[in-house]
Amino acid sequence: MLCQSNQYFELCIDKSADKLYNSIKSQYYIVKEIVMDKFTTVRKVFENNKNSENATTMSAYMKNQFEFYGIPSPERKKLFKEFIKSEKSYKIIDWCFLDKCYEDAHREFQYLVLDYLLAMKKYISFEDIKNIKRYITTKPWWDTTDFLCKVIGDIGLRDTRVSKLMIEWSINKNIWLTRTAILHQLAYKNKTDSGLLEKIICNCLGSDEFFINKAIGWALREYSKTEPEWVKTFINKYEGSLSSLSIKEAMKYII
Repeated sequence: MLCQSNQYFELCIDKSADKLYNSIKSQYYIVKEIVMDKFTTVRKVFENNKNSENATTMSAYMKNQFEFYGIPSPERKKLFKEFIKSEKSYKIIDWCFLDKCYEDAHREFQYLVLDYLLAMKKYISFEDIKNIKRYITTKPWWDTTDFLCKVIGDIGLRDTRVSKLMIEWSINKNIWLTRTAILHQLAYKNKTDSGLLEKIICNCLGSDEFFINKAIGWALREYSKTEPEWVKTFINKYEGSLSSLSIKEAMKYII
């Protein structure tokens, strides 16, 4: 009897497992279909508003690294205003949809991801940074990095764990992660952690990478609007190690 009971129990487990697997599989295909429907709808909007002449100009501005539909930023935001508004109502990030957008060859799809994330930033947590990191390092260039660092920065105002992570990124070999670390406090003003800013910049001193030295100067220049004396002192302290580009950028608003 005991053996028969065990066999019955094992049979019930197998059936339950199969039922669970089929349920998960069904949900997966439903989600996949929803994502594809959403992506297809967005793609049609892009294709119906493409401008070949603009596309050539926009691609050239980005060193011909990316394809473009030729839709300027103001027009793109207007086209997808209601879409973004609708997505915000769900109060949850559709990472599957965003991943699909990032796979597309057209740069406007990545810009839509940025619009989406900035609109949904209060629903993004520290645990989501792994996804943002993937976007920073996929098809990387200054245009996407400089927007994604705003998303990281917003998380940093709500979660102190970001500070440690940014120090780690500041010594990463990937220049776009390093640039993000330098710029993530750009909009902080009087909330800027000057000690963190100093540590991150010091980790980057001696670099001959244009995008790193430009970012250092930009971060210092922006902070000089809030704490000009601190920036002056910083430049005097590290003048021998800062690049001429960084100093030039940093001193723009300092008399």
